[in-house]
Amino acid sequence: MHSILQKQRDAFRTEPNPSFDVRDHRLKQLAQMIGDNSDEIAATVSEDFGHRSTIETRLADITALMTEIKHTRKHLRKWMKATRRPVALQFKPAKNEVRYMPKGVVGIISPWNYPFQLAISPLIAALSAGNRAMIKPSELTPRTSELTKRLLGEIFDEDLVAVITGDAKIAQEFSTLNFDHMLFTGSTKVGRFVMEAAAKNLTPVTLELGGKSPTIIDHDYPLKTAAERILSGKLLNSGQTCIAPDYVLTPRDKIEATVDELVQTSRQFYPSIHDNDDYTAVISEQHFARLEGLLDDARKKGANIIEIYPDEAKTSSNIRKMPPKLVTNVTPDMDIMSEEIFGPLLPLVPYDSLDDAMDFIAERPHPLALYIFSDNKLVVERLNNEVLAGGVAVNDTIMHIAQNDLPFGGVGDSGIGAYHGHDGFLTFSHAKGVFHQSKMNSRKMLFPPYGKTIERILGFMS
Repeated sequence: MHSILQKQRDAFRTEPNPSFDVRDHRLKQLAQMIGDNSDEIAATVSEDFGHRSTIETRLADITALMTEIKHTRKHLRKWMKATRRPVALQFKPAKNEVRYMPKGVVGIISPWNYPFQLAISPLIAALSAGNRAMIKPSELTPRTSELTKRLLGEIFDEDLVAVITGDAKIAQEFSTLNFDHMLFTGSTKVGRFVMEAAAKNLTPVTLELGGKSPTIIDHDYPLKTAAERILSGKLLNSGQTCIAPDYVLTPRDKIEATVDELVQTSRQFYPSIHDNDDYTAVISEQHFARLEGLLDDARKKGANIIEIYPDEAKTSSNIRKMPPKLVTNVTPDMDIMSEEIFGPLLPLVPYDSLDDAMDFIAERPHPLALYIFSDNKLVVERLNNEVLAGGVAVNDTIMHIAQNDLPFGGVGDSGIGAYHGHDGFLTFSHAKGVFHQSKMNSRKMLFPPYGKTIERILGFMS
């Protein structure tokens, strides 16, 4: 790893600011590689999961990346242009501008839940900004990691893009390397260790974490519509999504009706679970057992577990397909209400007023996403104004992440910094302020020795 980093640093010194044509060509190569190998990518990801819906991989990995590259290539020339900034009256006719320079070598640590997409998406931003990159993908999806390494190695030299595979110890060492910027996607717990390691090198970090993203259903919002859009986001990738709705706040007098709609909608989306190619498996035995532990803890503390598929409730862990379940009568002391679920379990929390719902959210760490289901503009405006979250979707779930013109990132425990589209370009660029002094200027008036003239000037400037 250290030799590759040095190789990339040396290469960056020979090309410290790649032209638009060079950057665009690299992005074009990346898009061509993804398009040519989309079937193999989907099959490999599915192998790592035990089963991963091909449609979900095409949607969330392949199409999302192709759309992001297309958007970046369309706007990159404009992003790269220096931008003029105003000059204060006393300094005119000088000029100010900001130039966007590549930072150098970027380190990317990607997770297992979208193993291809979350390795390549930060790379798109890094390359668009003119950087070189080293990627450490998750050891929980080894086949996809090796495929990513092979495919990127076929189009890029190691001094431009390198993939480092290996276990958690390798990832730990990777985080200690002296990168010019590091982006980590994963859990809040691991994110703290990554930030601590980066701090020793003063490496700036972007942390894309997770947390418990709440959903609020307003009292008069159509429950069928809410159920469809909540479950389409919750059950994508079997709930193994950092911005999946984690729990639902619903009016107390609508709890039973909400449960009914969620049950009907789930069975409509997935008539069966075990033999359904559209439904994705839990990534590993360990994570399957963790989800079972959340249910056991909740059950022991008085929660009601609603089996949407009672005939398939006893799923074999060899299959690792866990049927969706609803959880009611939850309390704050339950693990399911304090830990990020990251699976197809959905707690329902009743509320009596909007203030109650907002207090419930405010008492917890800032979420990565907030989902608001309301046609009342005052309700939507108040929630947007008063609830701090990484991002928001109104009357839908997860669709905000697909907007290339919106920044994606968390706040507090859910992350630091943002990327995607122009915001990704800015994250991996250094905004360098440049002052251009004019030929005709009064600069000599500020030279020593000082006297009454400088005092008058300072009076004018202050």
